[in-house]
Amino acid sequence: MRITEIFYSIQGESSRAGLPCVFVRTTGCDLRCNWCDTEYSFYGGVEMTLDQIIAQVDSYGCKLVELTGGEPLLQREIYDLADRLLARGYTVMIETGGHRDISQLDPRVIKIMDIKCPGSNESEKNLWSNLDHLQPQDEVKFVLADMRDYEWARDVIRECGLEGKVGILLSVVHGALEMREVVERMLADHLKARFQLQLHKYVWSPEMHGV
Repeated sequence: MRITEIFYSIQGESSRAGLPCVFVRTTGCDLRCNWCDTEYSFYGGVEMTLDQIIAQVDSYGCKLVELTGGEPLLQREIYDLADRLLARGYTVMIETGGHRDISQLDPRVIKIMDIKCPGSNESEKNLWSNLDHLQPQDEVKFVLADMRDYEWARDVIRECGLEGKVGILLSVVHGALEMREVVERMLADHLKARFQLQLHKYVWSPEMHGV
């Protein structure tokens, strides 16, 4: 399995923001979102066996793990890795771009699934059937590059009946959109969603890897 990095940090996003977490970042992605902040994970990485990955995860002594990328669902061994971590008592999350089928993941895996807004230039690749496989523990994330993205996300949330079905996360592209404007529109629209920041980018430099 090709891995870009494994590191121990705090969860920067999702409803678990601020919690200590071990991150397993896979190598490779088949999307090219305009605002991507992990382009370094597109290429390179090192080959690791599942035993090696699990041993490194175990070394941190933290039972919350996130599988991320890149796009982790490009790695055929990701399912076995998730299953083995679950069997060892880990709470396992996976962050995925929303364009790859999530139906084969163990239902205990907490899915944090992007729905790509038009500002990403990848919205035509959203796999809408994935919405049928989400459970109440799962979360969908909209990354907003501008207020047109906000309006598009609001309409998708309402048209797909996501409020009350799954957790909904609204995140702004770091430094590209006025946060207050998004929050005020959320409140005006009575949108049942969580506004979030990328917490790790405020604790460390936004350019720093491994955090």
